[in-house]
Amino acid sequence: MNIFKINKEEMEKNVIHDFDKEEPEATKRSKNREPLANWAIIVAVLVLVSFAILLAVLAILKFSDKKEVVKEVTYTIEEVQQMLEDENNKSSTAQEEAKIQGREEALEELKISLMTEDSAIKAIRPFYPDELVLAANGAYVFVPIDRTLSMNDLEQSGVQALENGEYQYVKDGNVISRKGIDVSSHQGKIKWDEVAADGVEFAFVRAVYRGYGSAGKLMEDERFDANMQGAMNNGIEVGAYVFTQAVTEEEVLEEARLAISKVSKYTDDCTIVVDVEKTADASGRMNALTPQERTRLVKLFCETVEEAGYKPMIYFNLEMAILMLDLEELEEYDKWFAAYSDTLYYPYDYEIWQYSEKGEVAGISGPVDLDISIGKLSD
Repeated sequence: MNIFKINKEEMEKNVIHDFDKEEPEATKRSKNREPLANWAIIVAVLVLVSFAILLAVLAILKFSDKKEVVKEVTYTIEEVQQMLEDENNKSSTAQEEAKIQGREEALEELKISLMTEDSAIKAIRPFYPDELVLAANGAYVFVPIDRTLSMNDLEQSGVQALENGEYQYVKDGNVISRKGIDVSSHQGKIKWDEVAADGVEFAFVRAVYRGYGSAGKLMEDERFDANMQGAMNNGIEVGAYVFTQAVTEEEVLEEARLAISKVSKYTDDCTIVVDVEKTADASGRMNALTPQERTRLVKLFCETVEEAGYKPMIYFNLEMAILMLDLEELEEYDKWFAAYSDTLYYPYDYEIWQYSEKGEVAGISGPVDLDISIGKLSD
């Protein structure tokens, strides 16, 4: 025990002595840096611990946000059905209100039109731009416009009313229409020199007419020769027309051939018109024809005139055009359209416009039909 104690004490002395000895400079510098290194390690550890804590907090927050987002999305999906229903209800309500407002505006516009226009039909027509509207047989009729047919390119702005009540058609600042009339024995004796001086450039003269009664007798117009000679002698271009009431092929051929024979005395180059009208008398013999039957007879007339070297033309009004004829079958023939209005309503092609039955022309006693060339004949 003593020896161990002595040796231990001796060793401690030696150790103390060794530390007290002079040390090399490098060793001293190393010892001096040891406290700094220890602090750096401590700081680094603290930084790492802080960063770890921060990451943990962020992870917790992020996880918490995800849970909130998921919860929010889940909530939104659950409410989608109700939201859509609410929107649909709002949309339906808005559409219904718009429809009501639209109807009210349309009715107000119609009311104004009815108050300002001279007829109900003129007030109604602007509301149906894709249909032809007319009053027939005690009712309003609506017929879709067939845009496969030849359409005219006339513009309302081109129609000019003169102070004397006559119309003319202007295009690009130039009057391109010509003034015309159509006459029969109803006008009596006509002073054609005065007619020419009044600016009339063409005239259609009735050649033949058929009674609309059951007998349907074919008659020659008693003033035809005088009117043809008088018009031609005064430089007025002439054409002839037939008031048809034919109900068979034999009758329509009879009408066409008689007209051709009468016209041929004066010219071999003019227009011969078949006048297709619905008579006011309900017993009118041609009124009973179907559109197909009437179209077939009209086409036969035109073919007969054409074969004789003359130019065929068809005269009709709006009712005849859209209710009593098949215009597609008659597309190739020129048209003479009657409408006693200042409005260019009829959409299809036509060459002559009869715009009045109460015109006044010098040299003619009483009213006369007024026409203007407005289509191909005016080019």
